[in-house]
Amino acid sequence: MKVLEAGGHESVGTYRSFSIKGYVRLDLNDSRSVQSIVERVRPDWIFCTAGMTSADACEEQPALARREIVDGPIGLAQIGRKIGAGFLFYSSSYVFDGQAGPYVEEDSPSPINVYGQCKYEAEKILQLEFKQWVIVRTVVVYGPEVQGKNFACQVLRAARSSKAMTVPIDQVSNTTYNRDLARASVELAERNLYGLYHLAGSDNTDRYSFGKRICDVFGYDSAPLEPRRTAEMNQGAPRPLHAGLVTTCAQRVLKTRLGGARDGLIRMRHEMGNDLPWSRRQGINPGYEG
Repeated sequence: MKVLEAGGHESVGTYRSFSIKGYVRLDLNDSRSVQSIVERVRPDWIFCTAGMTSADACEEQPALARREIVDGPIGLAQIGRKIGAGFLFYSSSYVFDGQAGPYVEEDSPSPINVYGQCKYEAEKILQLEFKQWVIVRTVVVYGPEVQGKNFACQVLRAARSSKAMTVPIDQVSNTTYNRDLARASVELAERNLYGLYHLAGSDNTDRYSFGKRICDVFGYDSAPLEPRRTAEMNQGAPRPLHAGLVTTCAQRVLKTRLGGARDGLIRMRHEMGNDLPWSRRQGINPGYEG
């Protein structure tokens, strides 16, 4: 929303359960409400950021996951198609099995958990049944955001409170600063660059190393971070271990640069300072996906 507004675009933001001042409450499962707001606003583009993000929760509730990740977004896309709106859908590196990353757009998906399966199913429907679509695959998105749910925010809460947080040492991927992701997404829509794109940061790292870097940039001791192999963490859903994304295609056509982890964290600290106002409201969620 900030990037759209900075670019001079009129935009309407929505939320479902976490109220945001100035935004409109919307549940993608309520087709009447979705149709009403789309027909009233008549957007040129719809950015679909909604959906379940916890792989473990998806594994436990596959029917709900499909409704949240596939049915809701596709229903929104169908309503948008009636007024000629472009549709940008956020997918994930979890559509891959993590055996041979980093991956390019042409690599064949082979998801190993329900979350990835649902993302891939939505991708296939968009590609087969729609024309004005953009699919963005991304991974480990972090940065300032109102709920403080992303991996960097969770690490900072753990470091600030000295509360132990178990972090995998063998899950390797890009890390993606949310402002870069937003700018690149808006540029794709502004220029009507339809298609499938990998949008992620420029370097690959394991989660534990990324956690230590977060602490370093923000000036915290990383001692609360406890390194573990994924097999030792008893996570409910299997994780792709090497699920990095190659972004050459996107960087070839975009003016927006997708930077590395240290650059993104420095910008994150500059934007929010060392103040974590949500630290008292949010707990540490070991089901993070980033």
